[in-house]
Amino acid sequence: MRTDTHNISNRRKRLLTTFVASVVMANVMGQSDNEVPRLVVGITIDNLRTDFLNAFAPLYGSEGFNKLLSSGQVYSNVQYPFVGIDRASAVATIATGTSPYNHGIIAEEWMDRTTLTKKHCVDDRLFTGVETSECSSAKNLLVSTIGDELKVATGGQSLVYSVAPMRDVAVLSAGHAANWAIWIDSETGKWAGTSYYGETPSWMRYLQTTSVTSVIEDLTWEPLNNYVGTYNYYLTSVQKTFKHKFNEGDKRQNIERYKQSPLVNEEVTKAASVLLSSGNAGLDLVTDYISLCYYAGNFNGLPLSETTTELQDTYARLDKEIEKLLKTIDKFVGLDNVLIYLTSTGYENYREDKSLSQYRIPTGNFSITRCSALLNMYLSAIYGKAQYVEGHFGSQIYLNHKLIEDKQLQMSEVLANCEDFLFQFDGVSDVYTAHRLTHGAWTPGISSIRNGYNSKCSGDIMIQPSSGWNLVDEDRRTSKMQRESFFEFPIIFFGHHIESKTVQVPVTVDCIAPTIAHHIRIRAPNACNSAPLF
Repeated sequence: MRTDTHNISNRRKRLLTTFVASVVMANVMGQSDNEVPRLVVGITIDNLRTDFLNAFAPLYGSEGFNKLLSSGQVYSNVQYPFVGIDRASAVATIATGTSPYNHGIIAEEWMDRTTLTKKHCVDDRLFTGVETSECSSAKNLLVSTIGDELKVATGGQSLVYSVAPMRDVAVLSAGHAANWAIWIDSETGKWAGTSYYGETPSWMRYLQTTSVTSVIEDLTWEPLNNYVGTYNYYLTSVQKTFKHKFNEGDKRQNIERYKQSPLVNEEVTKAASVLLSSGNAGLDLVTDYISLCYYAGNFNGLPLSETTTELQDTYARLDKEIEKLLKTIDKFVGLDNVLIYLTSTGYENYREDKSLSQYRIPTGNFSITRCSALLNMYLSAIYGKAQYVEGHFGSQIYLNHKLIEDKQLQMSEVLANCEDFLFQFDGVSDVYTAHRLTHGAWTPGISSIRNGYNSKCSGDIMIQPSSGWNLVDEDRRTSKMQRESFFEFPIIFFGHHIESKTVQVPVTVDCIAPTIAHHIRIRAPNACNSAPLF
């Protein structure tokens, strides 16, 4: 009898132990399923500014920007770790977690030393375009991206996609190992891609059936509502309304104008919706990644004073697109299963509207074309007549390395003479030579210049025009005013296990990639040495 009682007691203990173990294992499995997000969505907004984002808040609903700002982790004091930021160098830095010194994308374009011609950052003749004549790849991106590392970590199982209005953003955000990247081609108006990423996916074929050309022919951009016209953030009064059409130039001009308006954001959201509904991203426990780019800059690059109401309307419309995107993500994947980050390219692209001289503000024109010619004459006077200056691009001057080597000259000495000569020009604030950047003493100012330099594509001499002066290139018929103004923009993390709070501590955008990598439990990109933000 005692034995039976003992056996029953043991069975009860085993059953209780098994039950407890099952509960514990169920909890562990449940936690494992949710510890990493099923999908990461990176949102980069070209030209986004914190002051405008906050100032136009009365124009927003509750489910777009306000939802991200109130429920996300907001870093409000953000900068890039280098100077000379443009769209391409910005998105490459976000994707790789490092600066142009390492990733190689110093700008959208630079001078090719071998041909002495302009080179686009994603041009590659080895890969044909899909619905475009432009041939593209990520070969000039010299390091891995967050999407690349995700592919490696999952043995290629993760899906990595990129959607952007512009080609450089789409390809650089996608990286080397992505499944696909798309952009709106300025010639055809269709969503385009590159054979670099392999076979065209089925969801891309659906997008190819339409073209923005047919959409914009009869399109008129007007204020979203009456409130946009009556609201005024600016010191001066704004026009109450506006009308812009996209059929007033040739086909390419119309498409380019459309891509520099907030209406292009609707196409980005539509493409993202097709991708989420048909591209299988976020549907299993293997983390996938989607990069999206929206536009929040001035219309067609016009001066701010001419497009005040348009800019307010841009942010109001963008808020609606963010709302639609969040609802689409929630529908197909669930916001709790998704980690979202949002940030800016950190620069402005618009023309200055008035001459500073009428207000007696110091200004002038610095001609890089004339400067290069005079520098060559100066070097010829010292070392003998020859073509020492091979070319110039932007504010950079490229020297003839072979000639200097053949003449058995010391490059450091030649660059020192160039530096001394160029400092004498009016409108020159500073001169940075390649030797100074790579061998000179470290200072915070030198560090930010050095981070924007890359030995494979940067010039040998970088001239910093004085603030308020125009950098003029007569050969390329360009003129750009130098500004050193502080540009404020945020980083917002939202979704999967993200605590709601605002952080005022200064951070840089190269922290995004290691933060995402840490959150999804993979290695950071291979040139990224920044620490995660949380």
